[in-house]
Amino acid sequence: MPELAIARPTAAATGRAGRPRALLYLDNVTVSFDGFKALDGLSLIVDEGELRTIIGPNGAGKTTLLDVITGKSKPDNGIVFFKDSHDLTRLDEAAIANLGIGRKFQKPTVFDNLTVAGNLELARKAHRGIIQMLFAPANGADSESLDSESLEGALETIGLAGRRETLAGNLSHGQKQWLEIGMLLVQDQELLLLDEPVAGMTDSEREQTAELIRGIAGDRTVVVVEHDMQFVRSLEGRVTVLHEGRMLMEGSMDAVESNATVADVYLGR
Repeated sequence: MPELAIARPTAAATGRAGRPRALLYLDNVTVSFDGFKALDGLSLIVDEGELRTIIGPNGAGKTTLLDVITGKSKPDNGIVFFKDSHDLTRLDEAAIANLGIGRKFQKPTVFDNLTVAGNLELARKAHRGIIQMLFAPANGADSESLDSESLEGALETIGLAGRRETLAGNLSHGQKQWLEIGMLLVQDQELLLLDEPVAGMTDSEREQTAELIRGIAGDRTVVVVEHDMQFVRSLEGRVTVLHEGRMLMEGSMDAVESNATVADVYLGR
């Protein structure tokens, strides 16, 4: 990864050597809690359309990284930019979500008493309603509604086309995870942050989840935090290894697994 020493991202920094433009840019980010540095001078670039996986032992700073990107935690120092011009350190969580950044936590948060289609429709209305309230005058139009084509497309993408009228509470754990990913998709989020998406899944569900994530990457940028190394390999994306709030290395899964330092601090434990 190139050395980052500029005050904010520029065309030179985000158009490196013919690579796609950077969607997310962090430089020298530090976050401390009661003297403990959860992130310690972390720098990271994620390109548009990229599928990136973040791994590391407990306490490496993975959750804090997602908290900083989504505005839940503010860094002590460093910069965090989205699409070159949006300084995420100056925005609250709602404003960051409205920029096009969506997060799925490890435990699915779907509405059990609504159908699959109802959850998708509600997610769309809730998100578009916030945007309309903040940025557009009231006009009486129901522009936040999810049209039939978009609904069917989302259901097909997440593998729940045959379960549209099923109550979410009757879905398996894995299907609930897919539904929550679908709720981000219908909100048209450009950057999806997925926190341990296969925790508690069966082997078959893990395989289907990897296929789902690979399928949506490219059209959107996806950052996955995960511990399951077999699943990480199946994603076939670039891997960033964190340790004690710093980047230990990044590269292919083959490079990560063959790195002796990574084996010492993480894979070998």
